[in-house]
Amino acid sequence: MQIKYVALGDSYTICEGSPQSKSWPVILTEHLNVAEVDIKLVANPSVTGYTTHDVITKEYPVFDASNADFVTLCIGVNDWVRGSTNAEFKTNLIAILDHVQEKLGDKSKLILLTIPDFSVTPTGKYYTNGKDASKGISEFNDIIKEQADLRKLKIVDLFEPSKAMGTDSSLVAGDGLHPSTKEYAIWETLILPVA
Repeated sequence: MQIKYVALGDSYTICEGSPQSKSWPVILTEHLNVAEVDIKLVANPSVTGYTTHDVITKEYPVFDASNADFVTLCIGVNDWVRGSTNAEFKTNLIAILDHVQEKLGDKSKLILLTIPDFSVTPTGKYYTNGKDASKGISEFNDIIKEQADLRKLKIVDLFEPSKAMGTDSSLVAGDGLHPSTKEYAIWETLILPVA
């Protein structure tokens, strides 16, 4: 039976700044098939700028209609940029995880990804509103890790590897903010063995 995969998230999942054919969900699906896992990426409703609220209001309908067997979730950076509190982020994250797990036949077939540190990129500082983005994102990531532990879900850390964007310009897209195709490919190598 073919596994139906849905990738939920924001710019980091739609892979802003990279061609869709080179996005990590597409590459992940290709590599899983090479490894003789019969899987199809049936939907990637992720949109640049999306928050946890957008996942709930705009991505749920796509996910619900997909009958997905497997999901990846990377969300929260835009919640932080727009000033969501830790408590608000946690409330929405719990709602998303509850909803996704309720729909999945096997509740464990959900991989959580930590939020990358955009503040190390050349234009990242323009989106911090003068706050310490690394600290704020780390706090959100602690919430993600806590939920992964509670639910016994697999988690892939993108925060630490993303810091290399601060010293290697080839890992940053032309907009000076998003990861490059090369950086997305690095993420995929971290996600693949877990998937």
